[in-house]
Amino acid sequence: MLNEEVKYVQLPAWDGSMGFLPGRAPILARLGAGELRLDIADSTKGQGGTRSLFVNGGVARMEGNELLVLAEKAFAGESVSIADAEAELQKASGPEAEAARAKVAYAKKVRGGI
Repeated sequence: MLNEEVKYVQLPAWDGSMGFLPGRAPILARLGAGELRLDIADSTKGQGGTRSLFVNGGVARMEGNELLVLAEKAFAGESVSIADAEAELQKASGPEAEAARAKVAYAKKVRGGI
């Protein structure tokens, strides 16, 4: 769980990538599979930075000045290996194959494989 002030969030909506800035109009979006990127603001807790997660399925709700993301599956970037993601892709079929392809692409991006 992350409860931080962020400057920007980019997430994989079901039908494409979607960005969120503070003050955005309310919206409810279905999540797809891909990278959830958080640009964290500097605060009294320390210097901000960027945090990246792989998410697959769930919903995101922006209301007021808060974004709530409820993901069915979420993995920190450092926990996703290219080999494991590729093995998952080999076993996947149908809609699961699309999510597995997104996971392989994410793992390669995070691990420097592409």
